[in-house]
Amino acid sequence: MTQPEHDVLKAAQDNLWLHFTRHSAYQQSEIPTIVRGEGSYVYDIHGKRYLDGLAGLFVVQVGHGRHELAEAAAKQAQELAFFPLWSYAHPKAAELAQRLAAHTPGELNRVFFTTGGGEAVETAWKLAKQYYKLVGKPLKHKVISRQIAYHGTPQGALSITGIPAFKQMFEPLVPGSVRVPNTNHYRADEITGVSGMTPEEYGFWAAERVARAIEMEGPDTVAAVFAEPVQNAGGCFPPPPGYFQRLREICDEYDVLLVSDEVICAFGRLGTMFGGQKFDYVPDIITCAKGMTSGYSPIGAMIAHERLFEPFKGGDTMFAHGYTFGGHPVSAAVALANLDIFEREDLLGHVTANEPRFRQTLDDLRDLPIVGDVRGSGYFWGIELVKDKATKETFSADESERLLRGFLSKALFDAGLYCRADDRGDPVIQLAPPLIAGQKEFDEIGEILRGVLTEAWAQL
Repeated sequence: MTQPEHDVLKAAQDNLWLHFTRHSAYQQSEIPTIVRGEGSYVYDIHGKRYLDGLAGLFVVQVGHGRHELAEAAAKQAQELAFFPLWSYAHPKAAELAQRLAAHTPGELNRVFFTTGGGEAVETAWKLAKQYYKLVGKPLKHKVISRQIAYHGTPQGALSITGIPAFKQMFEPLVPGSVRVPNTNHYRADEITGVSGMTPEEYGFWAAERVARAIEMEGPDTVAAVFAEPVQNAGGCFPPPPGYFQRLREICDEYDVLLVSDEVICAFGRLGTMFGGQKFDYVPDIITCAKGMTSGYSPIGAMIAHERLFEPFKGGDTMFAHGYTFGGHPVSAAVALANLDIFEREDLLGHVTANEPRFRQTLDDLRDLPIVGDVRGSGYFWGIELVKDKATKETFSADESERLLRGFLSKALFDAGLYCRADDRGDPVIQLAPPLIAGQKEFDEIGEILRGVLTEAWAQL
């Protein structure tokens, strides 16, 4: 090991506070340190190569090492490195807003830039509250979201999040957030108490739980429903057929905004530019981030229906909300160059064409006794792990701890696959490679998973 490498590893150990990390895990070992990326692969400080099976964090859509994105950032930094969007505009933010609006469904024409997804969710809730005050419905402030769903870490977004363990240390949170069942059809019998529901029946049942929650809280108090096209936490729950169509009807009936949280699902992750387009529904607000620049520079956005902007057009009304770095010129320039790559290489078409192949690769693992369910959409899949396939018996908390953190996370990484082994809900492994990946990468993912999961089962 060279001295510079030693110094980096020591700095990581002594000074870096990692996100969502148990630092005790690295008391006797070095922190894994990634130094470069190329295509669908990343390399650690020792030169070992790993398949990036999570696109960083559902982010690096066009792959690592794209020189044109770095060049777009450098060019913009030389022209205009920074200027805020507080009462002023700059060309790249304006151009990006127009380009995003051209891709959105319906009349979602107004783009409010943030620096990330949690801020976009926070922005959407604040807009919903103020919008209803401005149109004479001041009591409408509550939000409905789904159990286990993750919507971000700022205090408002965390309140909407449905993972109790992530919230307990930060309470009291923002009041007014209500939870309903998610769309996990694999566990529908347990959730509903009714056996044998078809996906369509379960989708209708789950949507109706939103209606009942609105009625219970009082329609005059509920402002918005937040839902991901494919729910991330819990392991990639796709919506059952008809779910979002019924949810749209419910929101319209009770004058509640439907917010599509697409921080993960936008920008090609499901094979469409925006996730709602995959499942044929038009929300009132889209929140997005991650893939907008493929992670080459931070940016996020709340995209709102034109009617939500109407009350802000006249008089002295303003949306008293913003971020210093929202719509940063460099990030906006990178996002535009990223969208150029999407169009030039037809990444949406690539994901759509390869989705069945990726799914088949993962479905082939169903012969393993530990694999209970394979679910997802596009390049966004989860594998649920079980103790008993016939009964769908899951692991206890202690067993999940030993399986996921005690073995799988490290074993998969050591085998050359970076992905997520998680227990927000039931134990799952999540896969979301860069959108440029193809059968070669799928085969590598399948081979590594088979070997490691076989070993995991032998150790149980």
